[in-house]
Amino acid sequence: MTSISGAEMVDWNLAVATATRLVRPGPEVSRDEARAVVAELRGHARTSERYVREFTRMIQDGTPAHDTPVLVVDRAGWIKANVAGFRELLQPLLGKMQERRDGTPGAAVFGTVGGKVTGVELGMLLSFLASRVLGQYETFAPVSRDLPGSAAQGGRLLLVAPNIVHVERELEVSPHDFRLWVCLHEETHRTQFTAVPWLRDHLEGEIQTFLGATELDPMSVLERLRDAAQSFAGARPDAERAEEGRSLVELVQTPEQREVLGRLTAVMSLLEGHADFVMDGVGPQVVPSVAEIREKFQQRRASGAGRLDVALRKLLGLDAKLRQYRDGERFVRAVVGQVGMDGFNRVWTSPNTLPTKAEIARPADWVARVHRKGSEESEKA
Repeated sequence: MTSISGAEMVDWNLAVATATRLVRPGPEVSRDEARAVVAELRGHARTSERYVREFTRMIQDGTPAHDTPVLVVDRAGWIKANVAGFRELLQPLLGKMQERRDGTPGAAVFGTVGGKVTGVELGMLLSFLASRVLGQYETFAPVSRDLPGSAAQGGRLLLVAPNIVHVERELEVSPHDFRLWVCLHEETHRTQFTAVPWLRDHLEGEIQTFLGATELDPMSVLERLRDAAQSFAGARPDAERAEEGRSLVELVQTPEQREVLGRLTAVMSLLEGHADFVMDGVGPQVVPSVAEIREKFQQRRASGAGRLDVALRKLLGLDAKLRQYRDGERFVRAVVGQVGMDGFNRVWTSPNTLPTKAEIARPADWVARVHRKGSEESEKA
């Protein structure tokens, strides 16, 4: 992305360098231990594919295995992948901000300085997140030598080895069981995107609609980002006030964005809740200590590492993600209980059969809408 002033709105290379420099070191492991962890995670990812297919019935028997690569990465690898994804997704918004900036006095100076400042601040936030993510189905970063992707959609499954090891030690659970348990969750996300070809484009379209409706000037957007970064750095004495404030996402909403965000929240609740439901459904058969893992992990997920951690989770909207796991899982469980797994799988038919935000809270309304409509169409035929 080029600009008249010759500088991007975000210095992406500086964001990677800053995050990589600031991210906390992972747990101490020997070279042999590290190799063993990587090998086991790759093996569990392959095993999980069969378990998830059998349980979800989203992919017909006999369908070839995914060509989506499984990348076992460290924290720096996760940072690079996500910066590449952010850069791809944010291009339209940053282009819009670029045009507005280039028409203002001092644009050249702002371009050079502002891009570096934003790069540092984005790097600070990514360094915070990089030590917390266990796994991720990454679909938006373009395919490259460092980030191979599937032939169809370019997606890839990331498993962040040092974070998985850190959490299994912190919870004092069986490493073998915990690694398989994590892979079941992440493999469900891979299955969702590979079994539902339209899902990636639908999500990207919604995100671009959300970003395209942004009307804030560049300085306002950067100020929001700066608030989050300074909270992380401990530079704001009133950082704890973020617990009572709104998230960054909520702060940039126009009326149109609120509608889009409602739809996105519903989809993400579905995807995360479905993954938790599958993980719990498969777990008792293949993960001996699943009950212990689930209880300890839920406690960890709900608590924070401290008041600053809680404040940042609120500011970044991560507390909303926790609600998505809970609300989405309840939705999936209720629908499967009413119409069975095949009846639930009608949710993947098209964007029109996705639940609304209201239906996530009232699963019976989704069943009535989707299954009643389907029955009426069958009767007419």
